[in-house]
Amino acid sequence: MSAPLAIFGRHNENTLAQMETCLATGSAAAGVLCADGHLGYNHPIGGVVGYEEHISISGVGYDIACGNKAVRLDTRFEDIEARADTILRDVARTISFGMGRANKEKVDDPLFESDLWKAAGVTDLRKLARDQLGTVGGGNHYVDLFHDDEGFVWIGVHFGSRGLGHKITTKYLAAAKASGNMLAPPALLPASSAAGQGYMAGVDLGGLYAYAGRDWVVERVRRIIGGAVTDEVHNHHNFCWRERHGGRDLWVVRKGATPAFPGQRGFVGGSMGDDAVILRGVESPGSVRALYSTVHGAGRVMSRSDARGKVDRRTGRVIRPPRVDGDEMRAWLARKGVALVGGDLDEAPQAYRRLPEVLSEHAGTVEIEHVLHPFGVVMAGPGDVDPYKD
Repeated sequence: MSAPLAIFGRHNENTLAQMETCLATGSAAAGVLCADGHLGYNHPIGGVVGYEEHISISGVGYDIACGNKAVRLDTRFEDIEARADTILRDVARTISFGMGRANKEKVDDPLFESDLWKAAGVTDLRKLARDQLGTVGGGNHYVDLFHDDEGFVWIGVHFGSRGLGHKITTKYLAAAKASGNMLAPPALLPASSAAGQGYMAGVDLGGLYAYAGRDWVVERVRRIIGGAVTDEVHNHHNFCWRERHGGRDLWVVRKGATPAFPGQRGFVGGSMGDDAVILRGVESPGSVRALYSTVHGAGRVMSRSDARGKVDRRTGRVIRPPRVDGDEMRAWLARKGVALVGGDLDEAPQAYRRLPEVLSEHAGTVEIEHVLHPFGVVMAGPGDVDPYKD
């Protein structure tokens, strides 16, 4: 019998079936499907599962500790609006975007001396991790510039543990003898097993790495803009935490879901052409049902390949036309006053739900502190794929 499931919003049958498979596997005690949920590899994006005795590698996903950071500056938008395009070009030159990229500037951090490398069995990944620290990656990973309703500039970033997290995940998926089938049950490890403890060391290491990377990128962008930080919000949304719910200690896996305990703040983006929010969790019966979790974004309504279409790279022949029109995407961004560097049709606003509608499904569990209006977005360019499969 499956564990109880709290569902927010409306979802297609495939996503619901995948969530039910997760709850029928291992020691799952409770589950949540957030309103931005959609099908993922073995575990829905926007899906939360609390396990009594297991850790879900599929539930954390390939991009361990993917998450968001946002900071508010004492800089006013009106004071930098005239040089916004120059700022975006400088960000694109300073920060490395795209799959498998190395940072031109070598970044050191105390995490490289952590005992977690040995505990996770990944000391051989130190060089890769050093080279990539401070790079953003491809897919839906970004640096966004916003202003709030009071006119202050915010910097927002979204990415995770890069190649380090991907290789840690690959190592432990092999240990769990995981299936490569997208619709297979999730790959689990007993939390008390040697493999489970090694994997959790890897998750913790990925968390430190992602925090350090997002800190570095935000600071470099702040230097480009100028000004001082007056507020900060930083959180993972692909992670596993040990938490107490309903009198039970559980391993809570959130994949594309933001922790939202009472008073806990989160930064949630919409899409490249939509507003983002800073929100705060509140106490309510709905929050308890949600395992104190909320959305991590607006949620996709079409796959990346559907949005941008499919082309035979060898011949250039169009196999499937894109569902998103490039002129319509550019018109959308122009109406919103958003300048875009990089990006592609798969990240167009048309490929996503609208964030206010998604958040309305979680009414009573979170409160909005700030609405952030984008004026600049920097992402990897067309042709850069998301290396993490989710």
